[in-house]
Amino acid sequence: MDYYAAIDLGASSGRVSIASLTSGKLEVSEVHRFKHGAEMCSDGTLRWQWQKILDEVKKGLLIAKSHGNIISVGVDSWASDYGLLDGNGVLIETPYCYRDARTDGVMESVSNQLGRDYIYEKTGIQFLFCNTIFQFAAASSTPSFKSAATFLMLPDLLNHHLCGSLSNEISNASTTQLFNVRTRGWDWALIDQLGLPRNIFPPLHETGVVLGEITGHGELDGIRVVAVASHDTGSAVAGIPLNTEGTSAYISSGTWSLIGLELKNPITNTEAMNFNITNELGAEHTVRFLRNVTGMWLLEESVRYWRAQGNEISLSGLIDEAAALPGGGPIIEANDSHFSKPGPMPELITVACLESGQKVPSTPAEIARCIFDSLALAYSKVLEQLERASGITIEEINIVGGGSNNVLLNQLTANATQRLVISGPVEATVLGNLIVQMITSGEISSIIEGRQIIARSVERHTFTPA
Repeated sequence: MDYYAAIDLGASSGRVSIASLTSGKLEVSEVHRFKHGAEMCSDGTLRWQWQKILDEVKKGLLIAKSHGNIISVGVDSWASDYGLLDGNGVLIETPYCYRDARTDGVMESVSNQLGRDYIYEKTGIQFLFCNTIFQFAAASSTPSFKSAATFLMLPDLLNHHLCGSLSNEISNASTTQLFNVRTRGWDWALIDQLGLPRNIFPPLHETGVVLGEITGHGELDGIRVVAVASHDTGSAVAGIPLNTEGTSAYISSGTWSLIGLELKNPITNTEAMNFNITNELGAEHTVRFLRNVTGMWLLEESVRYWRAQGNEISLSGLIDEAAALPGGGPIIEANDSHFSKPGPMPELITVACLESGQKVPSTPAEIARCIFDSLALAYSKVLEQLERASGITIEEINIVGGGSNNVLLNQLTANATQRLVISGPVEATVLGNLIVQMITSGEISSIIEGRQIIARSVERHTFTPA
């Protein structure tokens, strides 16, 4: 049987899935999942386990191939991070994690140097400490950066490993804050202002392009590599059955929560800049008008902390216990920089509540409820900002990704926003990855048709505001 393979890399795990289109529905199977993460190295830097990722992806593709013929493969991952290559296309150093401390204070320095208005008007990208622009500014004087012939964002670094391609897909390039959202190309004036070498910036390609065939990987050789929306949120949005009236907002809920609208054109007005809303490109020439909110990272770090203390936490049990608690408890600012780096999250949350004069949560369930209430409130604020900046009245919210399984958070979001919430598909990123490949192969005609197929293929749940 013929299949398409999707490689989806998250910041804590990766997976390889295969799919076929049968009787108008997508039949999707996850064939390999693996854990990975950022490691603190001996030199004090925080870097990804890149070789492990490469090994696990190959393992997953071999498993996929054992199921049948693979028509093509597509790769998506998180944004911001990149790899530096020398003139022979060899990786110079292990890629940094965006949470590495080297960018501390850099965003403020660069913004003061060039002006926030100047940067935003060109790029339309929200200001986050981890953006590629600030990573480059922090790295520009290092020997590795100076010796680099080119860089590739992580999905295209993996594509290079598979098929030798040396270009960057446009949806992920748009997240770097070095890309002009209107000309749809690198912003050379901004790049020159920062003193960055033009030669390291690779050519760009659109979604749906065939990058080549896998070579040098034994029995995988010959499989086509297709450029999907390589920023995972780009693939996730492609995989959401949004309403055709344009009044659906989405929340891609994972380590980060990305809250946004799908538009035809970017919005870079002062209001959008003041709200720190980003304009990232999506599949089929769309714009993802969205804002990042720290998401399940708060819970993931808390669980890691508790388990390190010897407390074996069950996530489902923790959510049930949190749901049994009354509302009206303490609230934290989810995007506060104190919560952005690895650390003892429950202690940080406790301190934040104490400093703001609120009741201090003491049990894991109380801390989890604080996190969920805080996220729901953050979602509500961002949705109001999206409406004001865009002039669009949002009628419903589509929550996708792993966080869409959290029934409590879905209901709290409906309550806080006073809007209908539809959860699912959980695997929107994989589905969006797959339908772009199917468009490239000619099996389906467009994202609209792909979304219709997805709506028929998955189970979704509705939450009415209370």
